[in-house]
Amino acid sequence: MTPAAAGTPVAPAEVTAPPTVGVEEEFVLAGRHSRAAVHRAPSVVRAALGRIGASHVTAEVSQAQVETVSAVCRTAAELEAEIVRLRRGAAAAAAEYDCLLVPSGTPVLGRPGPPPIADKPRYRAFARRFGPLMHDQGVNACHVHVGVDDREEAVRAVNHLRGWMPLLLAITGNSPYSDGTDTAYASWRTMVWSRWPSAGPPPYLRGVAHYERIVGQLIASGAAMDPAMIYWHVRPSPHLPTIEVRIADVLPEAATTTAYALLVRALVAGAVEAVRAGEPAPEVPDPLLRAACWQAARHGTSGILPATHTRDHTPTAVGPLVEELWKRVEPQLTGYGDDRRVGDWLSAVQSRGSGSSRQRRIAGHHGGSLQAVVDTLAVEPR
Repeated sequence: MTPAAAGTPVAPAEVTAPPTVGVEEEFVLAGRHSRAAVHRAPSVVRAALGRIGASHVTAEVSQAQVETVSAVCRTAAELEAEIVRLRRGAAAAAAEYDCLLVPSGTPVLGRPGPPPIADKPRYRAFARRFGPLMHDQGVNACHVHVGVDDREEAVRAVNHLRGWMPLLLAITGNSPYSDGTDTAYASWRTMVWSRWPSAGPPPYLRGVAHYERIVGQLIASGAAMDPAMIYWHVRPSPHLPTIEVRIADVLPEAATTTAYALLVRALVAGAVEAVRAGEPAPEVPDPLLRAACWQAARHGTSGILPATHTRDHTPTAVGPLVEELWKRVEPQLTGYGDDRRVGDWLSAVQSRGSGSSRQRRIAGHHGGSLQAVVDTLAVEPR
């Protein structure tokens, strides 16, 4: 899906500058020899601090995970350079402790015993409240933050974005294997993460007051400990002037992550424009939206999804839905100069599938070897 393939190019959108964008990526730490997940995050994070900066790397829930946090970026080139820098720095730190940094939504191969929880007061409190739900949470996502200064606009823009979440999940699924087993899902990470009581699609939000009331009720119910634990697929960030899209698995390559983040930025910018223009958002029923996300997690790019970005919700193959998404974001992408980069990635997804398809192809080319999947995905520290 290049701009030329989409038909006559549209005029660039009238923009002064694209919104800011930032990316958080979570990774599996795998042993260099076993390729199974290993619990060495505390050491790897310490080693990474000096390489990529204290504000750019952190431990996650499981000690078999590392998370990188990008700087705030404006251009595609700046964003890709930052993602490459963080991935290589974290991979070099992992190599110091005989680990591979693996961008897969789930550990491809197994883990040595019960996963220890990262030693943070917050995570210890999680364990006390949620018990065994903390087990097997070493799953890895890609979160994209897009700058939206006005809180009311951000909340209302979520209504325009929530219907696109199933499609974004379908094209970014990258976790077919878990602990040495083919799960038959495109995104097994989504199924694991959906166990949290505060996870899933966001409700339709009537404004900031409605949003704050729902968050307060979830906290009061015990389903969430604080606003940061509202794990919706898309949400106004609880601590930044951004909209945060949390639906994707971590993606296999820096270039793919960049293209996805630019797509999300264009989609968020279009949603904010729709809010400003008074365009009503489709009120997709929550059960249908949740079912569509399950379909996307199960079947990825080969599935049929309800068109939850519309009012009639007609079941549609992913390919035509990608074409509709392209039409929605092309004005913004063209205005920002990101159309070819994103269009080329979407074309590749349409022809070859998402990261989950790639993982299965790698295994197939190597006689079913999941060690080969880990080796192929692992980030090079050079």
